[in-house]
Amino acid sequence: MKIFSGIQPSGEVHIGNYLGAMKNWVKLQEEHDCIFCIVDLHAITVDYDPKTYAERVINATKDALAVGIDPNKSILFRQSDIKEHAELAWLLNTITTMGELNRMTQYKEKSEKYDERLGLYDYPVLMAADILLYETEGVPVGEDQVQHLELARSLARRFNSRFGQTFIEPKPILSATKRILSLSGTGKMAKSSGPSTYIALSDSSDVIRKKIASATTDDGRSDEVSAGTQNLFLLLEEFAGADLANKYRQERTDKTIKYSEMKTDLAEAIIKVLEPIQQKRAAISDQDAINVLMDASEKVQPLATTNMGKIKQKMGLVIQ
Repeated sequence: MKIFSGIQPSGEVHIGNYLGAMKNWVKLQEEHDCIFCIVDLHAITVDYDPKTYAERVINATKDALAVGIDPNKSILFRQSDIKEHAELAWLLNTITTMGELNRMTQYKEKSEKYDERLGLYDYPVLMAADILLYETEGVPVGEDQVQHLELARSLARRFNSRFGQTFIEPKPILSATKRILSLSGTGKMAKSSGPSTYIALSDSSDVIRKKIASATTDDGRSDEVSAGTQNLFLLLEEFAGADLANKYRQERTDKTIKYSEMKTDLAEAIIKVLEPIQQKRAAISDQDAINVLMDASEKVQPLATTNMGKIKQKMGLVIQ
């Protein structure tokens, strides 16, 4: 299966990003034809510092390599290196309705913080272009991106109906990991909520222990298990395995749980997984990351050029 997925160079990568996307990427590359992308054009739809933006792209590349993306098995490139992404987004804009974009829930949420910017509004069309440009068959997505993928599928059908069979309708590949909440127990884990609410892949062992120790739980005695407590059980299952997580779930049911013990086990399990990732990342130089992106762009450019030629031919934009 041809797989496409992207990650924004938004600064620190946290364990929600890792469990929800990057860990799945590593598994997918073993069995499928994978193209992964640092989507830097998407990330400039919100406020950013242009002086440090190139560094953020390099760091995102290092993170992807450190968690296990193998350039010998997958293509890992930078979105803006391939101009066909922006070009196809414009072509797809000509068959996209405002009604479709008005229904996008992420735009409604982000526009409250960043004003009603056109880039945020049109973000799903660029995402559709990213996916459709490479004849993608499967897209690993979280629950919050399913709506965007449905738009890509709709645009593929509409284009094929108007201009002839061109695009494959990509199928969602949902992560087995449920949505990871903030350590405060409310909302999705995100950097915008503050550093104490997430575990970064770069956090030291002491920082991880401190953050987990401060994570929100219930009193351990009430009948209803809080969202924050359930989130810690989920993290324990992901990092330490189902047996240990279920042990503590049963203790919570029996109202005998000692959260201090559970939090210690969780912190040590996270540290055990992240330490080798951190060591691998430290060994990757900036130039190593740049070389990976450059080599990948050379591999993916012929695909983009060929497929864009077919698309423009179907739309009558090629003069013989």
